[in-house]
Amino acid sequence: MYVGVDEAGKGPVLGPMVAAAVRADPGSLPADVDDSKRVAPERRREIAAELRTSDAVAVAVATVETAEIDAPDTDMNTLTVRGQARAVREVARAGDRVVADAGDTSEARFARRLREFVTDTETVGSVSVDAAHGADESDPVVGAASVVAKVARDARMTAIDAAYPAYDGIGSGYPSDPTTRRFLREYVDDHGDVPPHARRSWSTCADALAAAEQSGLDEF
Repeated sequence: MYVGVDEAGKGPVLGPMVAAAVRADPGSLPADVDDSKRVAPERRREIAAELRTSDAVAVAVATVETAEIDAPDTDMNTLTVRGQARAVREVARAGDRVVADAGDTSEARFARRLREFVTDTETVGSVSVDAAHGADESDPVVGAASVVAKVARDARMTAIDAAYPAYDGIGSGYPSDPTTRRFLREYVDDHGDVPPHARRSWSTCADALAAAEQSGLDEF
């Protein structure tokens, strides 16, 4: 039994980043658990529900909200470590092995920082940490964490979408999504600012604000 940890929502311009940790024996997991990107949405929800109700599995979720993401004194690598560490602390026990999907170009650096963040409180004793790129594909417990994180973030995005009934959907929240870009543009046109659930430090938000300002100048 060991702990797997991963996050979802590192790159979107809308909504939080969500990290999840799963403590389990791989043999106690559903046979088709995998990286969330390779599991159909309905099956992801089923797997997440199975994991949460299993007596043989411990699950924890931690959320990094947009205000924390936009703070000027941090960066996404640090926030990824911080989010993963919060989730790990909820399920890990002293002496556990933790396997993480590396959120840094250096796997060794990410592993070292995650271990430091996990053990910087008295909540958890000493743990060992391994981190690897693609661990959500190669390790079933990390894959389980990937699924839980993705399902939790999707649920948050559904709730955020419901908070803006005047608009025709907010999309996936990713900058490449035309629906998301249209929502930001229309919201800024209506309110003169980006919505509360947007990461205003992202260039996509800056572009929407600049376009609205230019449009106002053109009309003047």
